[in-house]
Amino acid sequence: MRGLLQFTLDLFDGLSADAPETPVPSGEKFKPSRPPAPVLPADPALSLADALAPARFAHPRASREVQLGNARVAYEFTRGQRRTIGFVVGAEGLSVRAPRWVALRDVDAALQEKSGWILRKLAEADQRHARLEATRIEWQDGVSFPFLGEPVVVRLDPKHGFKGVGAVLETTDPDAPRVLRMALANNATPAQIRDAAQAWLTRQARRIFIERLDHFAPQLGVRWNKLSLSNASTRWGSASADGAIRLHWRLIHFRMPVIDYVVAHELSHLRVMDHSARFWETVESVVPDYGTLRKQLKDESIPRWS
Repeated sequence: MRGLLQFTLDLFDGLSADAPETPVPSGEKFKPSRPPAPVLPADPALSLADALAPARFAHPRASREVQLGNARVAYEFTRGQRRTIGFVVGAEGLSVRAPRWVALRDVDAALQEKSGWILRKLAEADQRHARLEATRIEWQDGVSFPFLGEPVVVRLDPKHGFKGVGAVLETTDPDAPRVLRMALANNATPAQIRDAAQAWLTRQARRIFIERLDHFAPQLGVRWNKLSLSNASTRWGSASADGAIRLHWRLIHFRMPVIDYVVAHELSHLRVMDHSARFWETVESVVPDYGTLRKQLKDESIPRWS
């Protein structure tokens, strides 16, 4: 049975950096994450029966169910041309893929054997979803979001056009959050405010990413020839052998040292197109504390835009 098992971490946990998803090695996975949530007291409005009810996890495309410990898990099940039984715990729940020749009883046995891992990942996904919902931005005057690790407060200001740029970041009291003043009407819709904020952030991201690419490329002895801003759901960045670099624009939420780590990571792939020991030595040569920064990238949460 053990030979049939293959584990794939969910999209938000990220696949191991040692096993990239695509043939072209690329960098860190886009992973809004957080430490495990503390145990909270029961809601007084929650009935005793509900509080003691067994946990239930249901994938929206579930076709089978299984009892794992004290939890009922409805999961998506598919068969295909593969050698192993694979588990994926993602934002929607558990997906199981199995070879066509494997009996259902063997699938059930595999689920029971790794029930602890599955339930832990499902619980973490639920916690993560709650965390993301809590960080969802309500787009209105006075909303705040991080820029280079520091809060920026949006203020709508229809009186100014800012020379056509749409938004200007003002220098204010160093002890107070900076203000992003937008040339929008006071009754602007949430979508208009969000789009204006994103347009401003992507402009800053392109400018800063180019500066950091130009800073690290000579140190690594490589040349990059194209930067694309990504909106991928699973990766912070990627690099191609032809010198093309892709970086997620939402990296601009993080502090500059974290951005530097991702930039150096992708540029290092232009020398070593894998995640071998030699690759990490290359990263370390320009970002000595990459391990700490890599952990911050995985652990720190950023606001939810959608």
